[in-house]
Amino acid sequence: MTKSETVTTIRLDRLLSHSSGLSRSRIKVLLHQGVITVDDTSVRDGGMLVQPSQKVVLEGQIVEWPCERYLMLYKPSGYVCSTEEAGHPLVANLVNMPWAPQLHSAGRLDADTTGLVLLTTDGQWSHALTSPRRACQKTYLVTVKHPLQTDLAERFAAGLLLNGEAKPTLPAQLTVLDTHTARVSISEGRYHQVKRMFAACSNRVEALHREAIGGLQLDANLAPGQWRALTPNEIEQATHGND
Repeated sequence: MTKSETVTTIRLDRLLSHSSGLSRSRIKVLLHQGVITVDDTSVRDGGMLVQPSQKVVLEGQIVEWPCERYLMLYKPSGYVCSTEEAGHPLVANLVNMPWAPQLHSAGRLDADTTGLVLLTTDGQWSHALTSPRRACQKTYLVTVKHPLQTDLAERFAAGLLLNGEAKPTLPAQLTVLDTHTARVSISEGRYHQVKRMFAACSNRVEALHREAIGGLQLDANLAPGQWRALTPNEIEQATHGND
């Protein structure tokens, strides 16, 4: 459910801040200048309550009513999914929209890992994707340093004991594509899990690319660094693709 379906009124200054990304102090200045209109009438009171049916215009641009955002992004190497600076640029920086700072990633990728990242403002939706109880499948294309062993699929399916952990991984599916490339699907989200699974088998991951989360595949039309909004069906599919 989107915010536009649940919120019936909102303060004008809050609506402007949410939709434009401007600071409250800047919005006060604009209100004082009379460049904000509601239903074609100039408004200077930021505390005015407005409804979705009303037309709010900021410097000639219609202001969007608050709603939840659901995006898929093709993460390039060198970006991080954190919400804080960590020596690398943030994936949200790739979304050139006023509301981008409100986004968070539903599950993370390492800085050197590429592929599908889902960004949202909906905490419940992202929790449904990342909760261990959901056992949401994530699929990766993996390139390794050494030739893949012939028994690797069986070892992944049986579970692997990772360094420093007491419990083995849940069964994972591995399909060998060639001597150094495999496709792996896991239902957990342990720290650096795929890399550590191959390390437990005396190999080293050279490149890691996430292809899918749940029932949602990375759009083949997206280039690294590009994003698009999810469709309503995709929003549902992401959390129910394994049911």
